[in-house]
Amino acid sequence: MKNLFFVVLMAIGFIGIQAQDERKVVDTEASVLHWTGYKVLGNHTGDLSLQDAEIAFDKDGNLTGGSFSIDMASLTVTDLEGKKAEKLAGHLHSPDFFNSEEFPIATLLITKVISRGKTGEYKIIANLIMKGITKEIKFNATTITENNQKTLKADITIDRSDFDIRYGSGSFFDSLGDNTIYDEFDVSVELVVE
Repeated sequence: MKNLFFVVLMAIGFIGIQAQDERKVVDTEASVLHWTGYKVLGNHTGDLSLQDAEIAFDKDGNLTGGSFSIDMASLTVTDLEGKKAEKLAGHLHSPDFFNSEEFPIATLLITKVISRGKTGEYKIIANLIMKGITKEIKFNATTITENNQKTLKADITIDRSDFDIRYGSGSFFDSLGDNTIYDEFDVSVELVVE
């Protein structure tokens, strides 16, 4: 049933796409998602994997839409090693943060693509669905074509408090001091078209 739900969501992401636009399946193995979370005393980094993704282009090769689903259970930590990395990853998977057991998929659905005036440069408006909560986000994206291979790159900033992730947040708790974890985290996305 959950899989059917996400198929419907993916279809909704293409409502604005014209019939003549070409949908391209994204190579989930070659694509990359890196996350960076910030706290008063530094940051942590890690990786995520795509479950599936499609992006669409018009006949002139301009981006027109798309969607992708992130496998939240794939979240790893890359700035630590051994038990420290396992401990942090376990905490991020817990209900304190992304609760990946109950909410294993996060989905981004592009609702509008606006040219930034240069070839391959766009402003994206999208709905991000995480932990059962939908929020509109905006970010810039670039498409690059090399050797007939298209790649979409974007740096997305997400406010975790929009998705009821409050652990260690100075927005919700006083006197955290050096233990404060900032609400915004970044996801660097590189989608490689098959």
